[in-house]
Amino acid sequence: MIDLASIRNLIVDMDGVLWLGNQALPGLVEFIDTLRRLGLHFVLATNNASKSGTEYIDKLAGFHAKVQPEEILTSSQATASYLARHSPGARIYVIGEPGLISELRYKGLTVIPTDHPDGATHVVVGWDRNLTYAKLVEACLLIRSGAAFIGTNPDVTYPDVRGIIPGNGATLAALRVATDVEPLIIGKPQPEMMMQAMLRMEGTPADTVALGDRLDTDIVGGQRAGLTTVLVLSGVTSKEVAQASAIKADYVFDDICQLGKALELAHQT
Repeated sequence: MIDLASIRNLIVDMDGVLWLGNQALPGLVEFIDTLRRLGLHFVLATNNASKSGTEYIDKLAGFHAKVQPEEILTSSQATASYLARHSPGARIYVIGEPGLISELRYKGLTVIPTDHPDGATHVVVGWDRNLTYAKLVEACLLIRSGAAFIGTNPDVTYPDVRGIIPGNGATLAALRVATDVEPLIIGKPQPEMMMQAMLRMEGTPADTVALGDRLDTDIVGGQRAGLTTVLVLSGVTSKEVAQASAIKADYVFDDICQLGKALELAHQT
């Protein structure tokens, strides 16, 4: 574990950390300003694959927070980068939203039409708020026929302003049960996203922390990448759950307001 004064790079989750649904959490702009003022690098890394990087920049701008493209990393971007490296000739059937499809195409990958899925070599599954039984049927048949099964992220729930709702992991669970095939997960808690984010910042485990609101993805993902971890209690994980869990973050803060003040104090002493 590194002390707060040694932090130079932060890998920051978004849903449940910076906002809930379309509502900014208190201190979002001030937190980003604090990181910049202290000269700390950051990548906002989300498991949510429903939006493209550009859409997240626009969402943050709507909250009056300005970030650069290299400061955004989504599980859709991480998945596209992974497939472009390992399977550049892939023909991909997608369960997911336009943000995921655009990131796959941006990397030069072929996304096949959902109404003509024959010949797919990969099935990529991201959060899809327009999920239908027909999509599940096609994905199931393709996976059973040998198509590689890829999940952008395993989050079974999503923190919404109304409460906790189903996430992409719920869709993966349905396909896993129907096919008896385990998906390859690209997003947290697998270390792929963390390593991609560190590479962008030229960071190392000695000066980088992973910040998030979920123990099973953000914190475990940081631990698997060898990073110091910071949990905030503004999203999925409550104080009671954090105290009872066998998964322990190195630092726990109520929210980014409290963390920002702690970072400022640590870097001024």
